[in-house]
Formats: sequence, structure tokens, C-alpha cells
Amino acid sequence: MMGESTGTSLGFEFPEREEEASEMPRGSKVMKASLPPDLRKKYAFVRKKAFAIFVQSRESTPGGQVLPRRVWHCCAQAFLCPVTIHKHVAVRHEADVLRSVEEILKALIRPDEASSQQTPFRLPGEAIGGADVDPSPMDTEQKDSEPGQVLLFYCYCDLQDPNGVCVWQRGLCQRLQLTGKVRIAKEGINGTVGGSEAATELYVEAMLSHPVFSNVMCKEDFKTSSGGARCFPDLRVGVYSEIVPLGIDPSALSYKVAGAHLSPEEFHEEVERYVSEESGTPSDTILLDCRNFYESRIGRFTKCLAPDIRKFSYFPDYVDQNVDLFRERRVLMYCTGGIRCERASAYLRSKGVCKTVYQLKGGIHKYLERFPDGFFRGKLFVFDERYAIATNGDVISNCKYCGAPWDQYRVCTSDHCHQLVLSCSECQGRGRTACCATCQEKAWTCANDQLKEECDCTRARPRIPVEGAAATAVPVPLKSL
Repeated sequence: MMGESTGTSLGFEFPEREEEASEMPRGSKVMKASLPPDLRKKYAFVRKKAFAIFVQSRESTPGGQVLPRRVWHCCAQAFLCPVTIHKHVAVRHEADVLRSVEEILKALIRPDEASSQQTPFRLPGEAIGGADVDPSPMDTEQKDSEPGQVLLFYCYCDLQDPNGVCVWQRGLCQRLQLTGKVRIAKEGINGTVGGSEAATELYVEAMLSHPVFSNVMCKEDFKTSSGGARCFPDLRVGVYSEIVPLGIDPSALSYKVAGAHLSPEEFHEEVERYVSEESGTPSDTILLDCRNFYESRIGRFTKCLAPDIRKFSYFPDYVDQNVDLFRERRVLMYCTGGIRCERASAYLRSKGVCKTVYQLKGGIHKYLERFPDGFFRGKLFVFDERYAIATNGDVISNCKYCGAPWDQYRVCTSDHCHQLVLSCSECQGRGRTACCATCQEKAWTCANDQLKEECDCTRARPRIPVEGAAATAVPVPLKSL
């Protein structure tokens, strides 16, 4: 029932309506009766979430101020109490809520006679295409103030109709007012989306109800963190050749030959064993960070090898130029959520030089859920406007200008540069807000045939670093565990 509480986990209160508790609006009764049996079981859940999303969409904080109490605006009225806005929506906007319920239920439909590759739902009149789409409409004030969470997920599986899945994903995210990025390819799906808790829960429900993903994904595959729609500037859904850009055709290097997965607990034990080895003693183990240098700079595992590369697509060249480093070694590999390790470990295994190649299942994200104060120190870099997630108090990076401990990124202030800069508050106050002297002086311009990233920072850094015969692990603070 719409008047019942959804529980504290969603942070919404649904006070009882004045009608009898067993009474259901006629439109709602008709809709539920018309549903197939499998969707009737989902109806109450979907209706509560649709109601919650509608109420939350009316909450606002005028002028970005922090008010002592919550305010909702609807039908040219201001509501200062959850009870009054809930009653208003229940009486005046039942039809709007039911329309949302109908849209969401359509996205959850699993066709009984459809093949496992067919798309459950497409918006009428939508053309199939793989280009990035315009962001879903959302009030800026609402997006900035709305609490919620961010989902991170991926699934490697054979998709016969990636364009159809793309259309379905776009419609689903727009209906739920989610922002973020979703990459789809014949090899699977990779995404990170943000929205209200109710919307993200519905998104997971829809994904697990889709005939393509229902047998290969579970709730554990979705990593969550505090955030919301405000963490992304828009929604982008597209079809690509790879769901993570390694630069090698999946038909030539399949995810199916990836390294063995280790659970966070198993990985923790392996790292503990590796870290406890005496310093200076030759080790047959390499703890390898598969991320980019600006990610590992602010957070990484103790005694890891963190390649100084800017893009994941440089990883194959890094392995090729340092192949002897991995010869007869056990490799423990990790990344943010696990997806890069799938392809990276497959490539490393294809060289045929390692003893074994292991990867952290679920990535750093899942490890930190289990060991928030474990061997990973510093912050976890994320590809959204938060830039980082903190689970421990260590600051392992420094201000570029003065060397003070600092790990809060900001974008270089040069118009043509997109580098991330570590500049502490004091240095920012002195105008030191660019990544290098060239950008700081505003003298550098980017010609059409130049990469935007090219400035003093990248010119001084080898594109593919060559490690020494015995690579030196990156030192980070080691806590007593």
C-alpha cells in the first residue's frame, strides 16, 4: 500500500492515509489485476518506489541554502511536513504515480516467449543507435540537493543485440532520473550511475529481471557508495567495441581467459603474506595496480607496483616493454571494481611468462567493504565528480607545489587542459591552480592535431615506463592489522 512505510533503509516516511488501510484506489486495483502473476508480486514494491521518487522530485532548497527543515513544492504550494506532501501526492497525483509504475513495470517485463537476447522494453518511436545520448531532463537544484547513491557494476557476457540493450538502458535510466555512464558491447555491459536510493534499487531490480542478465548477475555485482545524480553531469549510454577501453578487439583477447578470481578475504591473506616477507629478500610475487597513475597516486595497496601510465589502453605496451619483470612471478592484480583486471589479466596470461595470475574479485571497492582499514591506504579514486571515496584517514599524496599532505583533486584551470591537480588550499589561495608552469601562465594553446593532455606534465613523463630489473614497490604507510 502506498500509505505504508517503506522502512528506514530508504529514508522515506509514508504516513497512513485517511482511507481504510485495505483500500486501494480504483486505478491501482485495475492495473494490478491486469498484470501477469510474476509482475503482481513486484507491484507493491514498484508502487512504493515510484511514489517515493515522485515525492523526492518535489523536494527543493531555494537558492542552494541549507534550511533547518525540509521543503517540498508542488502545485504552486509549499509543504513543510512529510505527512502533508504525502497526502497531497496521494490525492492529487495518483495518476502520475501510476503512470510511473506502468513505465517501470514495462521495463521489468520478462517476455516468456522471447529469446534470451531480446530487449524487454523500448520506448515508442526510439531509433536504435550507439551514440551517446543527451542527458535526461532533471532540475539542477533537485539533482544537486537530492541524497542518494552511486552504483558501479559490470558484466561480461555475450550480447547478440547490444543496440537493443542500449535503447533499453537509455529508457530505463531516463525514467528513473539516473545520471552516469553506461558502456555496452557484444562482450557485455559496464556502468556507473547515480540517483536516489529508490531509483537505484529499481535499477538493480530491472537489471536482474532482464533475460540477458538475470542468470549471470546478482545483487553482489552492484557496488554502492554514497552520492546520487549530482555526481555526474549527465547521462551517457552508448555501444562500443569494448566495455573497457584496452584497445584490443575482444575477439582477439577474450575475457574468458582472464586470471583466477580471489575473494577479498583470499586477496587479503595473499597480500598479508607478501607484505610480511623480509625486506630485500627476492620475492616471486608482484602486487600489481592496473589503474592509471593519478588513481594510484592518492590510494593504493601496501608494497604494490603502480605503473606510471596515464590510460588503461597503455597497459598492453607496458607489459610488452616490461615482460621480463613478470617472468616466473605470481601476479596479484587489482583495480577499482574488477573490470580492468578481467582484460588486463587475460593479456598478461597471453604472454605465457607468469607462474600464475590472480585478480581481486569486485576490485578495491569490494575489498574496502570487507577491510576498510586493511592494506589499501589512502583514498579510492572514482570517475565522477566526487573524485575519491575515503575509508581510512591516511593521506599518501602531496600538494604539487608545496609538498604538504594533500589528496583532493581539482581540474587544471587552463582552458585547454584536463589534467587533475593536487594543489592544497593554501597554494590555491596563492593562485597555483594549474598542473604545470606552461598551463599556469596561460601561454599554452592546443592545436587541433594535439592531444588535450599534452603539456609539461605529460611531455616530461614517458608514455610507457620501463621498470628496472627488480621493480621497486611503491611505499605506503603500513598499519598494524
